[in-house]
Amino acid sequence: MNFPDDLKYTKDHEWVRIVDNIATIGITDHAQSELGDIVYVDISQDIGEVNKGESIGTIEAVKTVADIFAPVSGKVVEVNTSINDKPEVINKDPYGDGWILKIEMSNPEELNELLSADDYKKLIGQS
Repeated sequence: MNFPDDLKYTKDHEWVRIVDNIATIGITDHAQSELGDIVYVDISQDIGEVNKGESIGTIEAVKTVADIFAPVSGKVVEVNTSINDKPEVINKDPYGDGWILKIEMSNPEELNELLSADDYKKLIGQS
């Protein structure tokens, strides 16, 4: 499995890529593998402000439905609407085209609470 070192991770299996003050959010390779074939993603198109830890939508797979949680607080600046028509891209490219949304962070200090790639691997037993 792939766990890029330049990302931060949550215990709920989201990843975060920071560029300037914008956090791009997705689910990890491990999460998509555990979910199985993803068939639907439900993220509100008019989502505004989010708080760290709150549910920002759901991912439906053949096996189950899982919540997606905001790893940081801030204003949602972009939702990846292309995954509405092709949710399977999350299975194929979870760290690239399968990103879910972008948040302009209101509290960058929250990044200190996220996991490194090594810590995330330990969490899921991949160390």
